[in-house]
Amino acid sequence: MATLHTTILGIDFENPFLLASAPPTALIESIDKAFTLGWGGAVLKTITPDDLEMIEASPRYAVQQDKKRIIGLQNIELLSHHPVAYWCEGIRTLKHKHPTKVIIASIMSPVDKKAWQTLVQTLNNTPIDAFELNFSCPHGMPEKGIGMAIGTDANISSQITGWVKEVAQKPVFVKLSPNVTDITRIARAVEEAGADGLAAINTVQGFMGLDLQTLTPLLNVNGKTTFGGCSGPIVRPIGLRCVAQIRQASNLPILGQGGISTWEDAAQYIAVGADAVQVCTEVMLNGYQVIGPLLKGLQKYLEEKGFADINALKNKALAQITTHELLPKKKLAYPHVNHEICSRCGKCVRICEESEHRALQIADGFLTVNKQVCVGCGLCRFVCPVGAISNKA
Repeated sequence: MATLHTTILGIDFENPFLLASAPPTALIESIDKAFTLGWGGAVLKTITPDDLEMIEASPRYAVQQDKKRIIGLQNIELLSHHPVAYWCEGIRTLKHKHPTKVIIASIMSPVDKKAWQTLVQTLNNTPIDAFELNFSCPHGMPEKGIGMAIGTDANISSQITGWVKEVAQKPVFVKLSPNVTDITRIARAVEEAGADGLAAINTVQGFMGLDLQTLTPLLNVNGKTTFGGCSGPIVRPIGLRCVAQIRQASNLPILGQGGISTWEDAAQYIAVGADAVQVCTEVMLNGYQVIGPLLKGLQKYLEEKGFADINALKNKALAQITTHELLPKKKLAYPHVNHEICSRCGKCVRICEESEHRALQIADGFLTVNKQVCVGCGLCRFVCPVGAISNKA
């Protein structure tokens, strides 16, 4: 039987599923419940110095829906409102009750060496397993010169990582922002400064849209709005891209996250380089109990593939990710039509014509492909309403 156990930086994870630093990890009692249900660990909602002001807006969420399913969440929620003492006591309580669970302290502070080191030294006196430096919150905090304001600057990220490493008694992960032109540049900077691991991604800064009847923002705070952090399935392609890029640039352990809703999503993150994964939005929408299908599905998949553990899956897909220049381009993937399924609706013909190539036509009641002009782009496969088209090189 495949095992979900893994070891990262000497820390034993009974399974690779962690709750991300977010509302689901804002209360000790809630984390206790999550651990009982089977989560392998939790990254605490970001802890800050007690004098860092935190005033929330209301409401602070907006969503993007596909039919009845929420596929994206925008939020402008800030960090933990609890004092450091609350977390110190809570960490001790959780570790006493759940000694096999991984507890990671997410922390943030103004760009001040003493403030960062004082916070770290205080948490050193608790049984946490690691630190996660929040350099990436994209709303509220950047206006104070912290959060994403740190994570988009390689020099400041490097400097603060160095400060923390001077005093930290546990491994240090740095949580990176996708809101940069080159995430590997920041990753390399914090690695050179001594980071033990990386976490990616935090939410993607975005704007969920407008109510066109009133022309007011969907995230409406008394008629005003601001850009917030977007999460959920809509950001998964960005998260996967960032984790793959980081893995190609670094051998540090990676905690992958961003739009993980199913075990399949988690498996993809691991296959492109993640050592473990963090989940947030899916829990916020459906509760802690989603851990059951995540565990069961991933274990079954590993067994079906003949993998002994998640380390056997790690990086399996990485070799297939390359530059555009190095893609094999000699063979074209022409459309292959299943005439028994094809409804002859003509949609693919129209789309092909209106998207440059004019390679498809319906003749004598059958869809045909003109290989003299077809470029093998594959668009027809995705616009076919009945799935009658596949692409074969």
